[in-house]
Formats: sequence, C-alpha cells, structure tokens
Amino acid sequence: MKTKIVKINSLAHDLDKIRYVADVIKGGGLAVLPTETVYGIAANAFDSAAVSKIFEVKGRPHDNPLIVHIADLSEISLLVSDFPENAGNLAKNFWPGPLTIILNKAEAVPDAVSAGLNTVAIRMPLHPVIRSIIGQSGVPLAAPSANLSGKPSPTAVRHCIDDLYGKVDVIVDGGFSDIGIESTVVSLDSLPPKILRPGIITLEQLQSVIGEVRFDKSVTSNIPVTERTSSPGMKYKHYAPNAKIILVHGSFQKFARFVSNKSGATALVFDGEEKKLMIPCVSYGVMHNAFTQSKRLFSTLRELDELGAQTVYARVPEPRGAGLAVYNRLLRAAGFDEIYL
Repeated sequence: MKTKIVKINSLAHDLDKIRYVADVIKGGGLAVLPTETVYGIAANAFDSAAVSKIFEVKGRPHDNPLIVHIADLSEISLLVSDFPENAGNLAKNFWPGPLTIILNKAEAVPDAVSAGLNTVAIRMPLHPVIRSIIGQSGVPLAAPSANLSGKPSPTAVRHCIDDLYGKVDVIVDGGFSDIGIESTVVSLDSLPPKILRPGIITLEQLQSVIGEVRFDKSVTSNIPVTERTSSPGMKYKHYAPNAKIILVHGSFQKFARFVSNKSGATALVFDGEEKKLMIPCVSYGVMHNAFTQSKRLFSTLRELDELGAQTVYARVPEPRGAGLAVYNRLLRAAGFDEIYL
C-alpha cells in the first residue's frame, strides 16, 4: 500500500488536505491522526470492515475495545443508549480533552468497536486537526493509538511512519503530542464509577465533579488475559520497547548502587541523574513533574531501542495524581516486573 504523508499546519489554509483525509475515511480507509494525547489510527466507527482493518494493521487482539472520537456533543446520541447526568457533568468539565467516558452503547455501534460488549468508550479530543477531520467526514472515528500492538504509543509522526508506513492510506503530521500518554478512562457502567486507565485527568479532578470514583484493580495489578475488559490498556503487555524493562523502587542512592553492578545494563532515570551514573542512561522527565514525564515517556522508550538497550532498570515516578498514569504505563511496559530495594 502507498501511504501518503500530509502535513497540516493551519485549519484555514490546509482545508483541502483536511477534506482529502476525510474522504479517505468516508471511503473505508485508514488515517493516522494527531491528538493531544498520542497519535491514533482512525476509521469510520460505523464501518465494521474498516474497523476490522485497524485490528489487522496493528496486530491488536479483537477482545481489546476501541475508543470512539467525536467532534461535538451532538454526536453522542448516535453512540449511546442513554447519557446520564454524571456523564454530562464530566463532558461539561473535561471535553474536549483527555478523558474517555464508557457508557451503554447504541445498537448502531458495531461489535468490532466494542469487542462485543454492551458499552462503548467515547472521547472528544482537544486537538483541532482530528476534530476538523471528524467534522468533515461526518462520522465518529474509532481510533486506538497508531502503533504496532504492544509497542510504545506514538507521540511524533516519525513513530507512526516507523510502525505503519505502507499499512495505512494516509498519515497526518500534526506535530508533537502535547500530553504524551493516553486519556483517562472512566466507566459509568458501575456504581461508583471506576477509572479503568489513569491519565492526566486525575481521580481527584473526577471526584470534584461527580463525587465518589474508584480505581479499577487493573490500574496497578495484572489481570488474566481471559478476563473481559471494557477499556484499552487493561490487559496484555503494552507500551513496551524491545528492551526488557524492570522497575526499581527506592532512593536514587540505592538505585545507583544496584545498577552499578549490572553488566550491560541501561538506566532509565529522571533528569540530571544520568550525570551521576557510570552506565548508559536515558532520562524521561523531571523527578517530581509528572507532566514532563508523560510528554517524554513513550519517545524515550523508543529511544532505548535505537540505542540497542537490552535490559533497562527504570526509576519509578510517584504513583499519585498524574504520576500514577506514568507509573501505570511503565508497569505495563515492564510486564509488572518490579524490584523493591
């Protein structure tokens, strides 16, 4: 397949390019699109054949549901059987933005999108390019991350080209992702609501709007592959480079002593710590700043493969607030392999 790469700098000046990408989607094709979280591989959410191609291209298990992206709240009625008050409050406060809400689906949503569940995951992204393309295409878009399944999610167009060139119809270059990790996913299909995947929007922010919210056990625990899930990122190994990742809990002093004895090891550390170690190091953000960590994490994991790293010992972020989202991604990249010093 010949993949066209389209650079969109301005919605006003690049309208012809936006219409071209929308036509690809309306014709049953696949388009890689930028969002504020990570790049996504998009298809018409109502086109089962196109949605199936997403799974084929990514090598994604068919029991791993997709998130449907909308550009306007008026589109929600096409996707859900009911839109409760707490969903409306979340949408009012966090849409457009990095929050995915799981609701009871409408009959029009194909089983391929929802992995056969009676729920559907919906998000209204903040990035103007994908919202404009949704608007021009006239359909909501099913769009998981634009990477090969299990690999680090893409936050730059070059990551998408590395993984998917020749496998999709068009790749849209919309610059670097502002946030760098996927959206928070909250399910309203349970009482109290549950966070199924943490993101930059935190538990405390959700609770301030709709009251009690809890974390699902999958946020920090591995669950069996036989268990059905209603959100991406709840099972299987995700976000992983080719290198073996091992999370190391403890102070930097303990970490430094530990890795100094590891022949052939690489360290994944916080900014500045790489200057204090005698082994190869890559840093992924400021120690107490989860936003810098989230923005750089996935590109750093890909950098480890470019360096040829084999075994990587990683410093662990604070597992609270937005830092929990970074910890969750590292946990899954490591296959829950952790050491406590």
